[in-house]
Amino acid sequence: MLNILENINSVLWGKPSLVLLVGTGLFLTLILKGLQFKKLGYALKLAFSKDKEADGTEGDVSNFKALMTSLAGMVGNGNIAGVATAVTLGGPGAIFWMWIVGLVGMATKYAEALLAMKYRVKNAEGEYSSGPMYYIERGIGRKWRPLAVAFAFFGAFAALGIGNSVQSNTIADVMQNSFSINGITTGVILVILTSLIIFGGLQRISSVAGVFVPVMAVFYIIASLIILGLNYDKIVPAFSLIFTYAFHPLPAVGGFSGIVISEAIRNGVSKGIFSNEAGLGTVALIAGNARTSHPVKQALVAMTGTFIVTIIVCTMTGLVLLVTGFWDTTGGLLSGVAHDASLDAGALTSAAFGSSLGDIGEYMVSISVVFFGFSTILGWYVYGSKCFEYLFGLGYMGIYRLIYVGATFIGTIAKLTTVWAFADMANALMMIPNLIGILLLYKVVANETNDYFHNFYEQAK
Repeated sequence: MLNILENINSVLWGKPSLVLLVGTGLFLTLILKGLQFKKLGYALKLAFSKDKEADGTEGDVSNFKALMTSLAGMVGNGNIAGVATAVTLGGPGAIFWMWIVGLVGMATKYAEALLAMKYRVKNAEGEYSSGPMYYIERGIGRKWRPLAVAFAFFGAFAALGIGNSVQSNTIADVMQNSFSINGITTGVILVILTSLIIFGGLQRISSVAGVFVPVMAVFYIIASLIILGLNYDKIVPAFSLIFTYAFHPLPAVGGFSGIVISEAIRNGVSKGIFSNEAGLGTVALIAGNARTSHPVKQALVAMTGTFIVTIIVCTMTGLVLLVTGFWDTTGGLLSGVAHDASLDAGALTSAAFGSSLGDIGEYMVSISVVFFGFSTILGWYVYGSKCFEYLFGLGYMGIYRLIYVGATFIGTIAKLTTVWAFADMANALMMIPNLIGILLLYKVVANETNDYFHNFYEQAK
């Protein structure tokens, strides 16, 4: 089974899909005239200040809570283990390509959130529902509904895997290795906490995310900055490694076979997608719940999530690995120090922190893994439930909640190699219909953007 899934993934995540993903971001960047660069400051202002014009408008949560709920799903262990995997397999140059996919992905994230607001619907409970399935069906037409159903089906399953059991499995490993707490105990605790929050609905999830996400992100960034401060003399050489090996093959030394440029690109792009989810359509599943006076304003807020995750959080992890030398497990290649090649990606990051801060550094990473993983479980529940609602309606939502908390527990006690492979497949099968929908609706994105900046921007500044 695992071999079959891996073969499928090699096709789904092959060059055509990566070209579609990055190409869509580049196309939207051109159509929007580099909006994600020119309006980033304004977007950050919108994200972290109250939108007074939104008072009295329809929606379920503030734009800030919508962003935090989205970040809860994005700021996960892909920012720790995913970056470490990219750097060890693709070399320092992978970080550069991670930046590229993040920067062009901001335009994709913007389009997803804008279309979510444009085509959102109100469900039987008076709460808004949105996502690629709605803008595909309502924006392009009902004849495209099979594409919408495909997105929702794989989104509901992906939430159970990469958004849930994979995260709880990582949390359980950390709790066992760092704190000697067994998987069953961790599973029971996670089930209780997850149930208390998700059974409270979107309002409770967004309220928890509004406090939880900023605290955990700041905690991790401060820890990273301390290490960078202790190794300040290696920061410039680290950036030199990133830019040099983004365009040049990493040389073979000793038993190390070297890394070609294509591996740096492939690992940087694929792990960049894993960390920021640009193109998967997940942000559209929560953006439509926001209260805002214009779809463009929430789209601008949503795109800052990719900037925060990729350009800030992932860069912190990458630089820590480089300045401590823990990306190089061969010794003598560039770091001059040999490290245990058997360490998995998460443990490698933990060891890198520990090399500068001792046991406290390793514990800081362990705590971050727990926080990041748990936030992802909460964020992806929102994604999965929206997809499930589209397929089966609200009447069966209790069943999905039970399945979801069950998957949380299973993840803490099971080996999930096959689940990882299935989650990768499900992500690709979410991405493809979503990107097709965005490309077919690009004129809507352009027209809404022009409307806002021509008619509302000056008085809204």
